[in-house]
Amino acid sequence: QLQLEESGGGLVEAGGSLTVSCRASGRLFDIKFMGLYRQAPGKQRELVAGITKNGITNYADSVKGRFTIIMNARNKWYLDMNSLNPEDTAVYFCYAESDRPYWGQGTQVTVSS
Repeated sequence: QLQLEESGGGLVEAGGSLTVSCRASGRLFDIKFMGLYRQAPGKQRELVAGITKNGITNYADSVKGRFTIIMNARNKWYLDMNSLNPEDTAVYFCYAESDRPYWGQGTQVTVSS
């Protein structure tokens, strides 16, 4: 099994920047995909950004050019978020796939207008 832990997030004014970091522990050897999802109140959870074990990235259209996902170790990745706007306000969840999907507990990101 995997355990995922988020750090970062918080409150920022519109136009500002934040970073959410993820760390996986446990069954690390067959992680295939890492990413972050977010869920805003009343909305479905959506994939914000992801990266494969080979470094291939993908992003939601709404964050392209503003967010960057980086894998800095086999079990660590982070999301740099720039030019934040109030629509980015959500709980952000770390996500990883190995034998099955795994989720972190989530961290709040709030962007004030």
